[in-house]
Amino acid sequence: MSSELSVRCAGPRDIAEVDVLLARSYPVLLKPDYPPSVLVTALPLISRVQPTLVTCGTYYVVEEVHTGALVGAGGWTPGSPGRGRTSPALGHIRHVVCDHRQTRCGIGRMLMHRIFQSASDAGIAKLECLSTRTAVPFYAALGFAKDRAVDVPLRAGIVFPAISMHRTL
Repeated sequence: MSSELSVRCAGPRDIAEVDVLLARSYPVLLKPDYPPSVLVTALPLISRVQPTLVTCGTYYVVEEVHTGALVGAGGWTPGSPGRGRTSPALGHIRHVVCDHRQTRCGIGRMLMHRIFQSASDAGIAKLECLSTRTAVPFYAALGFAKDRAVDVPLRAGIVFPAISMHRTL
């Protein structure tokens, strides 16, 4: 990797750029692992920023120091998507993305190590994630284990196939 990177807590000023990163990268990254029939309905929903998530205090961005360009984003929350908080020691990985032009450069690993530290500092002992099929090898390399295949409901009649995974901190 040729540029210097830093990880920082995301804030309101990052909402638009995270939205662009998701919309630009998810279609390219997910295409090899999902049929067009899934992507055509799911991408418009999952490739959009969640402003409350980006500003929650446990969502982070990776930026190129010299240009300020965002090349990665993601975080964790004590509550799971759609279910809320289920256990005080359980956290959930949320909406992770890396610029599709810079995969396998250490951006995701840098981001996840920041997430692990933040979650651990908050008393979280176990993290769960709903991984895309594409990201399973990435999460496995970071110590996550597969639980099962799940269909994530996105909207009435629209589900997204994912893999439930977990990791002890």
